[in-house]
Amino acid sequence: MELMHTAHIPAGPGPFPTILALHGFGASAHDLLGIAPLVSQIVPGDEVMFLCPQGPIVLEPQPGQRAYAWFPLSGGGEIDPTALVGARGILEGFVEDALEQYPIDPNRFVVMGFSQGGVMAYDLALGRPERFSALVALSTWLPDLILQGLQDDEARAKLATLLIHGTEDPMVAIDNGRESLEKLKGLGIEPAWGEYPMGHEINQHALRDLLQWLATGPFAPSGGQS
Repeated sequence: MELMHTAHIPAGPGPFPTILALHGFGASAHDLLGIAPLVSQIVPGDEVMFLCPQGPIVLEPQPGQRAYAWFPLSGGGEIDPTALVGARGILEGFVEDALEQYPIDPNRFVVMGFSQGGVMAYDLALGRPERFSALVALSTWLPDLILQGLQDDEARAKLATLLIHGTEDPMVAIDNGRESLEKLKGLGIEPAWGEYPMGHEINQHALRDLLQWLATGPFAPSGGQS
């Protein structure tokens, strides 16, 4: 597999409900892995597999330190279309390899992203909605660049979707999340929405609601709700 990644793999043959978790700018493949045991605790009858790929762009926030990203960030917040296409191609290749190499339950396959990773989660899920059972977008934004490249797809309106954002987020303002919500509604998606008195993070209240949504929706034994 082209991308370095961390994984939480349950014992047994599977297939397992799975989360593809995409970190934010300046983080790493370890950033979201700690959620994996918590998800497994609340999903009835199944442990959950977590796959956390690492962005291909290497950053050096301090001398000798390394962090990672999916695409460069400009001062004005614009995304270079070429960089987005490159990140998409790398991630789509990772997903293809993961589906071959790991015991993923294709009917319970969720893509989740935080901040910049949420942009990539939007890109993957909206572009190939039949591949995923659900989309989770955390403290992120939905660029028009992604919407402009979409083809009509009836599967998109059936995609279970959760958006979570902090009202005090200093990095990605809450208005970005609210605008993303309206953009998704314009695509025929009816997302679940949660806003919390927090910054650019996932606090305990948001995490509790995320876990509950997964357990009663996309990872529910009956096959999920929207």
